[in-house]
Amino acid sequence: MGQVADPAHPHQPGLDLLRGLCTLLVVLHHAAITYGAIGGWYHREVATSARLDVQLLVFFCTVNQAWFMGLFFLLSGYFTPPALARKGWRDFVRGRLLRLGLPLLVYGFLIGPATIALAATARGKPWIDSFGLLLQRHTFENGPLWFAQALLLMTGAALVWWWVWGRLSPARGPAGATAWQIDSRPWPSRRALWLAALGTGAAAWCLRQVWPVGHNVWGLQLGYFASYLLLFAFGCRAARSGWLERLPEAEVRFWWRLALGCLPVLPVLYGLGAHWTVLRSSVLPLAYAFWEPLVAWGVLLRLLQAFGPAWQARRAWQSALSRRAFAIYVIHPPVLVAVALAGSGVQAPPLLKWAVTGSLSCLICFVVAGWLLRSRHLARVL
Repeated sequence: MGQVADPAHPHQPGLDLLRGLCTLLVVLHHAAITYGAIGGWYHREVATSARLDVQLLVFFCTVNQAWFMGLFFLLSGYFTPPALARKGWRDFVRGRLLRLGLPLLVYGFLIGPATIALAATARGKPWIDSFGLLLQRHTFENGPLWFAQALLLMTGAALVWWWVWGRLSPARGPAGATAWQIDSRPWPSRRALWLAALGTGAAAWCLRQVWPVGHNVWGLQLGYFASYLLLFAFGCRAARSGWLERLPEAEVRFWWRLALGCLPVLPVLYGLGAHWTVLRSSVLPLAYAFWEPLVAWGVLLRLLQAFGPAWQARRAWQSALSRRAFAIYVIHPPVLVAVALAGSGVQAPPLLKWAVTGSLSCLICFVVAGWLLRSRHLARVL
């Protein structure tokens, strides 16, 4: 079936850059919510409306939501088995608690409340008063660090799974780390991917009957977790079978074309829903649940192909962005809110303000993240 080999797949700078670019997309996504798109965010300057420019931002966020956080979970799953094998499970767990747990706590108890207080200044409330009150109440605001929270839970579940199946050893460090079996399991068939997409859509629809979109449980929107769990598991399996190193061209092309074909379906149904209420109340939520994985599979495969093993860093900023990605992710909420508040008095169309605020926030986050990583202690965490 396979042979024992070093499970740590070769370093792939393309995937690191892809993660960095998607982090900037997260910043732009939250900037879009600031100016009228649907979603939860600290500061909203423009309400959602039927304006064309606002609806473009809504569509932008809807498409993003279908795949970009799923990509983070897939890549996290992909890098988990090699890291576990390289470090041994004890060092691996310590590393995850340091690099995920500590930022979650710092954000939850300090950065998150500070950002809430910053947004409250738009309503005339002094920042120091709001922040002090939130600290007194021991407010925990996980914000976008819900991703770290979810990843800790998924990683813990994966470790238990591997322990049950005897794939963990008590060894520590490279000398005694678990040797993973690199197998030759073939790439999933198209039928399997179809079943995965349909199963994910059905599971998402069922979850949303209990936890509708926008409903949080411990800061987690469980209505989206059908795809997140599947993609994390897929990433783990892909690492052990070398799937990302041998993406089938025919499958990438098929799913990419299907994704492009599916893109206009949701806006059309939404537009028709203005005339037939039953579409928005019943058909649209069901269609949305199945639309997401059909779009996601194509976008993910296309991006994984474009930033695959053959990709090489060509510019210094690309390597810098790859290294700063997680720091940007952690610090972007207060930066984005501050930039939006600074420009709140400027009268301009929402789409233009989104482009300017989002771009400026990305640039500031990139620079600030570089400053933070100069600290040896922060660099160990971020």
